[in-house]
Amino acid sequence: MRRFLLVFIALNFSFTFNFYSQIFSKKSLKVKKITGEVILDGILNEPFWKSADSIDGLTMVEPRENFRASKKTVVKIVADEENILIGVICYDEPDKITSFSKGRDQNLDSEDYIKIVLDTYLDKRSGYVFAVNPFGARYDAIVANRGEGENSTWDGVWNAKSFIGKFGWSAEILIPVKTLSFKKGLRRWGFNIERKIQRLLEKDRWTALKMNYAVRTLSREGILTNLPDFKLGLGMLARVSPNAGFTKSRETKFSFNKDVSFDVTQRITPDVSATLTFNTDFAETEVDSRRTNLTRFPLFFPEKRTFFLEGADIFDFGLGLGRDVIPFFSRRIGLFEGREVPIIFGGKITGKLGNTNFGSLFIRTDKADSLVPPSNMEVVRIKQNIWEQSNVGIIATAGDPTGLKNSYLLGADFTYQISNLFGDKNFLIGLWGLYSNRADLSGNKSSFGLKIDYPNDLFDISFTYKFIGDAFQPSLGFVPRPGVKMYRLGFDYMPRPKFKLIRQFFFESSWRLITGLDNKWQSYSIFTAPFHFRLESGDRFEFNIRPVGERLTEPFEIEDGVVLKPGEYNWKRFRIELETASKRRFSGQATWWFGGFYTGKLDQIALEISAKITSNLIVLVNFEKNIVRLKEGNFEQTLFGGRILLNFSPDAQLSSFIQYDNESNSIGTNTRFRWTITPLTDLFVVYNYNMVKIKESPWQFDSNQLIIKLSWGLWY
Repeated sequence: MRRFLLVFIALNFSFTFNFYSQIFSKKSLKVKKITGEVILDGILNEPFWKSADSIDGLTMVEPRENFRASKKTVVKIVADEENILIGVICYDEPDKITSFSKGRDQNLDSEDYIKIVLDTYLDKRSGYVFAVNPFGARYDAIVANRGEGENSTWDGVWNAKSFIGKFGWSAEILIPVKTLSFKKGLRRWGFNIERKIQRLLEKDRWTALKMNYAVRTLSREGILTNLPDFKLGLGMLARVSPNAGFTKSRETKFSFNKDVSFDVTQRITPDVSATLTFNTDFAETEVDSRRTNLTRFPLFFPEKRTFFLEGADIFDFGLGLGRDVIPFFSRRIGLFEGREVPIIFGGKITGKLGNTNFGSLFIRTDKADSLVPPSNMEVVRIKQNIWEQSNVGIIATAGDPTGLKNSYLLGADFTYQISNLFGDKNFLIGLWGLYSNRADLSGNKSSFGLKIDYPNDLFDISFTYKFIGDAFQPSLGFVPRPGVKMYRLGFDYMPRPKFKLIRQFFFESSWRLITGLDNKWQSYSIFTAPFHFRLESGDRFEFNIRPVGERLTEPFEIEDGVVLKPGEYNWKRFRIELETASKRRFSGQATWWFGGFYTGKLDQIALEISAKITSNLIVLVNFEKNIVRLKEGNFEQTLFGGRILLNFSPDAQLSSFIQYDNESNSIGTNTRFRWTITPLTDLFVVYNYNMVKIKESPWQFDSNQLIIKLSWGLWY
């Protein structure tokens, strides 16, 4: 019996040791030095590629976890003191390659791609994402939401070329180290690569070989070794951006405008940079997409301006706040009631010292007619890394866009995160608290909350609580619904059956309750998905049931002349949704919400169509219609949007965006041409044209605008 017990203990220990050693073992790839000239053409035929260390195959993660990949992939990496060069060979049948896009910053999820992730601090918390498809279309992002997402608004300075041949396709990715922040003297970086074979709906990776993980799950990254001692020179990027154009509207005469803005970024150390901007201009920024709104609360529109997007992840705060509480929302700066407010100058410093991440932003805005006076606004964020993946931090803002005095916000957050619960499961707990002040507010000015999250492939379970005081309205934040307590419980079960037809089921459910500070309920919803599945083909079908309740404490004018009285309203909504696989040249999604709505009925119909006509021409169409039938009155809301993407090359794209809605009775177009002349020089030509229909009159000219902008940069 003793011998049996000793053997059993030894075997159990051996199994446990091997299991955990496999989970935590790190694959590594040695980086060779670049010798000779680099010809960036997507073909790995330079002499230095022959002697480079290589990854000779990836492992399948989807549709079968930890299986041999259906196609071979070879990865090699070389570097010198200024650049890192990644070469990838994707063996395949060239006539079966799925690729549509050629433009910069394209969403490549619906086609073949390779995606690279670099953890330049080896801290398992922050990283850069680079992707390229067989046509050379480029995508870049930074790792966001603690590895659960990607912030694709970041634009780095880098280049890539692809080549399609009899063997399949290959790519070369050249990344100047000046576009990255990294730890000085660190000769090892975190690294992972993912290849997608779209027609098979297959994902292959080097590490992070569980469906619970993503390629950006940095705790499961591999290691690049033997990196050179990178040189930054003076570490300065200077950019000058002259622009000129004209504006005309129904009320104003033709006017010619010209201006110039300056931006200087100084890399103080490899992981700390400072940026100064003068007379900041956002002429090339794309217009917002129009949306319908049947709620009592303002809609959220994301930031699109480059200056505020660079380093924006530093200012992310807390876990589980969503769009209910955003302590720092950069669209509060330089915009007021849809109008642009001139930015005289601004400064920003972001970086990392040891285990401390920090960021600080200062902006001085000018007056805008009689709307707002000149204002100073600042934000400071500090986040300390603790343990393997957790952090604790503080945030502070000061100033108000309208000049109100005593406007500030203070807050603290703590997030505990692990990705090895029960061996290979993700688990997070987040706590946060905020206090804001403003001269015109009185009441409870605090907000706090927590989130417990178990986000994994088979089960995704979460609980969130938020307390938002009735006077919590930070001047530089976004809080659409103050004076409430919010509770949400989510439980998703997503099995992957072993028969061929269905790839995955999604049995989703969530319960949401919103009360006032007096604990009396104001809103509730119960969302369930009894039928939701994705086929092996990539097509998806979903049916939902959603009971909803609203308690109105004051009259709600949902549409001009349609007023709902105070009281309790309860109804039930249903949704049918069909999505065709995006791997097809023509794909789309159709959604129909129907059922009760306050005192009557509401039908919401939404259509999205994508036509990838050629690799140079893509057409996107979206249509939305709300048909509302209430006792208080009937009305309809119609919204149409169409986008034409003409990609001459990965460096030259023309995008034309047209929108119509029957509420404003206007048609607007935004046509934008971008030519990346060099990685540091861009030419933008933007033309906006708007028409309006006033009552029974015919369509008439409303306004137009032409802007030409050259953004020229130089590294020192």
